[in-house]
Amino acid sequence: MDKVILLNQLEIQVENHLQVVIKDFQNLPHDILLKPSATGGWSIAQCLEHLNTYGHYYLPLFEKGLAQSTVPDSNVIESSWLGKKAIDSMNPATGTKKFKAFKNYIPEVNLDAQKVVAEFIHQQERLLQILRMSQSKNIQAIKIPISIAKFLKLNLGDALQFLIAHNERHIQQANRNLMRD
Repeated sequence: MDKVILLNQLEIQVENHLQVVIKDFQNLPHDILLKPSATGGWSIAQCLEHLNTYGHYYLPLFEKGLAQSTVPDSNVIESSWLGKKAIDSMNPATGTKKFKAFKNYIPEVNLDAQKVVAEFIHQQERLLQILRMSQSKNIQAIKIPISIAKFLKLNLGDALQFLIAHNERHIQQANRNLMRD
């Protein structure tokens, strides 16, 4: 796959996530952001906090990998078998299986909802910068340990796709909370 096309597609997705959160969630009252799902699932704030915990893990690794990269740039990227599996499992269009969140990634019930939304927006802006920095790097050569098994690594291109698909999955979940009333 062409790296520039992939990174541009990912940038569009992140921009969309930013716009959804700013337009639909940023100015909601605290009680609406914390209202549990009618089906017993997470509130809007919990969905975003879950994503924030992943951002706290992955974003510094992405930035470090890009900063330390010395491999010559390449415009071609191929997903590994593990990368394809991880991306497809998180993609709402292809991954229909429900997952139970790992203990460290289960959000609290009582959150500072506005702070959670602001942190998510900040992380998405940071992710946009990472995507732009990736344009001039060999993202195939940068290896990122996955959060649940650090001995397994994805190339940066796969890790970015995984994280952004995961964000999409939970933004859709948060949006369903708005549609229930």
